[in-house]
Amino acid sequence: GVSFAVSRNQLAQAATVSCCIVLQRGSTSDHLSGRLWNCLRYMPLSSVTMRTLGTPAASRRVSGCSNRTHAARNVVYRCHAAAPPAAESLIPETLERMQQDAEFQATLAAVQARGQAALTREEAKARRRSLAGLGLPGFHSRLQQADIAPLRRQPCSTLQLNIGLYCNQACSHCHVESSPARPEMMDRETTDRCLQLLVDDRNVTCLDITGGAPELMIHFRYLVEQARSLRPDLQIIDRCNLTVLCEPGQEDLPQFLAQHKVRVVASLPCYSQDNVEQQRGRGVFQRSIEGLQMLNAVGYGKPDSGLILDLVYNPGGAFLAPPQSKLQPAYKQELQQNYNIEFNSLLCLNNMPIKRFADQLIRQGKLPEYMQILVEAFNPATVPQLMCHQTVSVSWDGRLFDCDFNQQLDLLIMTAAAGSSNGGSSSSSSSSSEGVESVDGPQKRGLTVWE
Repeated sequence: GVSFAVSRNQLAQAATVSCCIVLQRGSTSDHLSGRLWNCLRYMPLSSVTMRTLGTPAASRRVSGCSNRTHAARNVVYRCHAAAPPAAESLIPETLERMQQDAEFQATLAAVQARGQAALTREEAKARRRSLAGLGLPGFHSRLQQADIAPLRRQPCSTLQLNIGLYCNQACSHCHVESSPARPEMMDRETTDRCLQLLVDDRNVTCLDITGGAPELMIHFRYLVEQARSLRPDLQIIDRCNLTVLCEPGQEDLPQFLAQHKVRVVASLPCYSQDNVEQQRGRGVFQRSIEGLQMLNAVGYGKPDSGLILDLVYNPGGAFLAPPQSKLQPAYKQELQQNYNIEFNSLLCLNNMPIKRFADQLIRQGKLPEYMQILVEAFNPATVPQLMCHQTVSVSWDGRLFDCDFNQQLDLLIMTAAAGSSNGGSSSSSSSSSEGVESVDGPQKRGLTVWE
């Protein structure tokens, strides 16, 4: 057993680090060199020299090194700190965890047997029953109580594309229910149609790309390249889970994002390993830290670089996020001191009781409690800035929604004809009903990118 009595922050600031390690005869040094590498890779060095005392044959067992030179009985290896050993994919581990999780398997079986739409309607019923049982109002009624006019669509300034549900993770709070088992991806024809919309409508100033893990979708880089070429003025956002940066084949992703001046909004639900991995899976925290360091290395989060790196916090249970103004300083201090990581801003989001997180709340018997927390925390001052006023969210198959949350609730943006019962307005279903409560009603035909 080997321990290093030095913090990562000290390693990052050191000019020289020396240590002496004695191996028993016949012991392997592969594991040892891996442990040492985990410490050394936090140092801003161009190369590391590892010297093993003993016979050359025994020394060759040190992994990941090359360019051996002999000096008497010493063997010197030079390792490039900027090029660590090739990363293994997180996907096999995620699939194994899903296979061993009875709740995951039950959900997959239910989707296959009854279809996602039926499960979405059941979720809506459960939320409605929770509100009714607590005597709490629905969203439309709550707006009326606050003397707020029904929501009405304004010209679209943000085109949000959910380009697929495939992901290398399977997080417990995921409102999209993404995982490596979800094959849905936006095809080239729909991608091209969305690009044409950017050309046709100059009111759109932001392209917001999400998933799943959008970077793993087959047309992600094509979409970014074409959008930047067609609209140099456009803000492009990549909703990144960070671990995707460590996936095989994504080694140049930080450089690609920087080249096309993509703003990265990255998920990091906590700065402690236990909290992150309880929510997102084993091994995710370390890969997330490595992803952030890769982004910092190409300029993201650095002052005056013009490359924006924002982090996203979300709670790990049935409670609300603390104020951003209080949590951001703690994030900046912890990440800087422990990992030498910089970022621009922290965004605090609350979990929506949709899909996987809704299932978790129902299993724990906490859905009514959480619905009450949400209703009691309602802030009327936020309504004018709600994303559904100026956002159009496009699903992987080209259907249109007010936002990514309504997309997962299957609340389509209605045609003008469908909205005629509300005075001819072409507003969305959520502005003419009790929000999710409309899911159980007759499904009117919604708009697609082709219409």
